[in-house]
Amino acid sequence: MAQEDLEITQSLQHPRRSLGNRYRSQAEKFLKIREESPTNLRWAEQNARQSVLFDFTNEENWKILMRIKVIMEDSEGAKTVLEDVFSVLGRDPDLMSQLGSVEISKSSEDLLNAVFSNDPLDPDLWWEKIGSDVRRIDEFSERLKILDVSDQRANLLFSRRLERVRRNGNEELFLELSRHLLAQRPKNHEAWQELGRMYERRGEYDEAWLFYDQSQTIFPESKSRDRFRERIADSIEGRGAIPWNKPSISDRKSFLDRLRNLSTSGHQVQGSNELVDVSSSPFAEIDELKSAGRLTEAFFLARKMAVEGKDGAEDIVIELLGELDG
Repeated sequence: MAQEDLEITQSLQHPRRSLGNRYRSQAEKFLKIREESPTNLRWAEQNARQSVLFDFTNEENWKILMRIKVIMEDSEGAKTVLEDVFSVLGRDPDLMSQLGSVEISKSSEDLLNAVFSNDPLDPDLWWEKIGSDVRRIDEFSERLKILDVSDQRANLLFSRRLERVRRNGNEELFLELSRHLLAQRPKNHEAWQELGRMYERRGEYDEAWLFYDQSQTIFPESKSRDRFRERIADSIEGRGAIPWNKPSISDRKSFLDRLRNLSTSGHQVQGSNELVDVSSSPFAEIDELKSAGRLTEAFFLARKMAVEGKDGAEDIVIELLGELDG
């Protein structure tokens, strides 16, 4: 009974995971009776796709979808599944390039299993594989710095991996690599706020303010920056210490420039041989970045212009926040 209660509790805490399991179970049922009706295999595929949609972190959901693609002899579909898995794993350029030369057939399931064996989706299994190996931790760090983790699923996956890094005592690496994740998907105000708290606990108040500032810019209702200033003021007043001042405009601009540079990690950014003409509009460079689909870069550039006090920049920041997808 206790085990049953635990399973019910876990199901309630993870509704998407529960739905993923339900759809996978349905897919398995339709797969078993596929010989009874031509439509059953199609129903199995649809349910398998839903299981991945609701819970991409469960490898079993991917495996049954791949098994169905193989049974359907859908080579292109199998290749698409692998490409999607690689996107979740951060669109590693080496993995993506291998697909171009591989004939996807009945080896698809073996390829998928090999990918998961090397790079488990479960963060605890992932940590078990590399946690005690300093060399592999270093490799993970260098790899993450060049990966494209702008895909929401990839960003979540690597956030959970970084949380295992932090839990096991490597706070410095956690702080460093978290910037890469947030720079590519900057709308996660809770993550900015959590990093602010970590820097505040370390007594690094300038860094804390910068992260709280990002959090409150993205979600003004959080008031995280304002509350931080109040805590600092109360603390200094109680100790009679020298008042703390927020970072200078120069420091804030430098911070945003670093984030903008990090936001291009993993992307093949095509450089332009033409200078951007800003004579017609001070926001011409932002417009060009938006046209190229480089919204995070545009966002950090707009934030920098707002810090500089350029008229209209704050409105563009708000507009870009509406275009960023979480």
